[in-house]
Amino acid sequence: MAGAYVALEGGRVVEARARAPGTARGELVFTTAYTGYEESLTDPSYEEQVLTFSYPLIGNYGVREERFESDRVHPRAVVARELTEDVADWLAAEGVPAVDHLDTRDLVGGIREEGAMKCGIAAGPDATPEDALAELEDCPGMSDHVDIGAQVSVDEREIHLGEGDTDVALVDCGAKDSIVESLVDRGANVHVLPYDAAPEDVEAVDPDVLFVSNGPGDPANFEAAQSLVDEFIGEIPLAGICLGQQIIARALGGTTEKMDFGHRGVNQPVRDLETNRVVMTTQNHGYTVADPGDLDVTQVNVNDDTPEGLDSDDLDVITRQYHPEANPGPHDSLDFFDDVLAMARPDDGSSRRLVTAN
Repeated sequence: MAGAYVALEGGRVVEARARAPGTARGELVFTTAYTGYEESLTDPSYEEQVLTFSYPLIGNYGVREERFESDRVHPRAVVARELTEDVADWLAAEGVPAVDHLDTRDLVGGIREEGAMKCGIAAGPDATPEDALAELEDCPGMSDHVDIGAQVSVDEREIHLGEGDTDVALVDCGAKDSIVESLVDRGANVHVLPYDAAPEDVEAVDPDVLFVSNGPGDPANFEAAQSLVDEFIGEIPLAGICLGQQIIARALGGTTEKMDFGHRGVNQPVRDLETNRVVMTTQNHGYTVADPGDLDVTQVNVNDDTPEGLDSDDLDVITRQYHPEANPGPHDSLDFFDDVLAMARPDDGSSRRLVTAN
């Protein structure tokens, strides 16, 4: 098997085994998930990153397309202690470089101590350490990807019909398919809009709920989505997941910041401040809300107290930093989607509708 090299920010080069050839650059991050590798690899939130699996064997139950969260692999490259042939062949077919047979414990330990870092990868018969270092030298930081939404969003509106009469306008900043499915399964008609949708695009849907999705990168770079929140706050109930929570918080006077190494895995404990109940959650994010602005913090991460839930009864807002659709992961938080759709149904049984001026 051909050689491979991983060049880390700071200049260290780690030798590995090539499983799928090519060169790549990106932010090196890790996930502690021990299942759900198909969902993780097709999650748009990993765009422009190099994903390291801390679990030692990836691929032990094959590759099945019905588990995919989008139509392609999103990490720029994949690192593992050992990849099975099924996963290696899949990544090679997708043109995504992959390497294994290296000490992932050492890599993960380095990320935890030094933070997520830039890296360069070269894999294949002719790969050299210099190739990996050249990729590292050209690697931008995550916040420098100012139009990353264009890489993961739909180009035009898509409609997914449920069996009910609730319309959800979902701003696609990199939405996982299972988010749409979770809403449709509960009867909602989901209108998926591009990440840079204008207010008139939302008005054309006349939604009962405006929903801002998960996605990759720095929330400060999603100015159009933030403008939609500014435009419709108080008129339409608002919901958000992951990046969506961050975008909504920024629009309502809050701030966000980059985390040292983020939350990525399927066992992140979250405590509800009202009930004191702890649930286990799936997470994948490198930024967090530092100041919630006009929103109330209703849930926090047990490990580091970062905000996991932001709500406002007065403004009709509910957001979660984790992934309640739970693909992959525990199903403790699936009722979030029921809470979102309940915002569209006032006590009199009617639906809230957007009224626009002529």
